[in-house]
Amino acid sequence: MPRILLAEDDESMRTFLVRAIERAGYEVTAVDRGTSALPHIAGGDYDLLLTDIVMPEMDGIELAQRAAALAPRMRVMFITGFAAVALNAGSGAPAGAKVLSKPFHLRDLVAEIDRLFAEPVVSAS
Repeated sequence: MPRILLAEDDESMRTFLVRAIERAGYEVTAVDRGTSALPHIAGGDYDLLLTDIVMPEMDGIELAQRAAALAPRMRVMFITGFAAVALNAGSGAPAGAKVLSKPFHLRDLVAEIDRLFAEPVVSAS
């Protein structure tokens, strides 16, 4: 079963996402900030980092950069409530990272996760 690490600072959104993703058959570990995610990445074997972009202490892009160094085969998907936030070649986001803008329907999130796992892994190196 694929393992997902979710970094989302909004507690109600985090709880909502965990329930939906687990119902879809994935194992989820959830944290409330990027700095809390790093020890999990260093010590765990996660298949996907699902992270909000705007969070306290460390934003999702910096988290994804650090995650790519620690676990280069881990996929990355960003979720954001800021439609104006765009990832481009200069953003520092890992290769192959996906972006899903809030609000989204849970079936769209699960479908995007399913698609990610159907694609070959793009290594950060």
